[in-house]
Amino acid sequence: MTGTLWGIGIGPGDPELLTAKAIRLLGALPVLAWPAPLDGDGMARTIAAAYIPTDKIEIPIRLSFRPDRDDTDAAYGRAAETIAAHLTAGRDVGILCEGDPLFFGSFIYVLNRLRDRFPVQVVPGISSPMAAAAVAVKPLSLLEDAVAIIPATRSDDQILALLAPADSIVIMKVGRHLPRVKALLDRLGLLAGAVAVERATWPEQRLLPLAEATELSYFSLILVHK
Repeated sequence: MTGTLWGIGIGPGDPELLTAKAIRLLGALPVLAWPAPLDGDGMARTIAAAYIPTDKIEIPIRLSFRPDRDDTDAAYGRAAETIAAHLTAGRDVGILCEGDPLFFGSFIYVLNRLRDRFPVQVVPGISSPMAAAAVAVKPLSLLEDAVAIIPATRSDDQILALLAPADSIVIMKVGRHLPRVKALLDRLGLLAGAVAVERATWPEQRLLPLAEATELSYFSLILVHK
């Protein structure tokens, strides 16, 4: 019998937003892995720290987080083989993932490498759009509203094409793309009603009208409703 690969959603930042199932598995699974910078624990491990006993086998997946992601494939390839060895030995492995494992989740890189070899289960988590909407008390959708979730890393033409049919818009991964995104929304008359949420549910979270934002981190998103 092999072990099971678990994708565990850790939520957006507030440790109290972990699900009861995620907390139970953090205590029960013998092996835990998570994405991490070249030094330190990383966001997912930091969020979940209070629920992780000291007797775990822990596998930090070391990444440089450079914009070109030139080390991503190699890092996840190495981690997948390390995780596969534990699964082959019959040990269940949980991969901690900020937000939800299947929504822009780092878990997907390991899932795609191992899903044909081992059983997989996923514990959903609260994703950043839901957390940001709660912080802003701004509904994402109602009745037949169409919601578009758009990475700010897309080109201007792609963003405009995706904005056109949507009633409600979430623009993610804003960071250095802030001036360009503001200009696009202003062109469509959507800037005035847009809000920016940075690091939703973290102690240092910020909520402000997008028109007033002059700088945002990568861990920010914009909420717009037409």
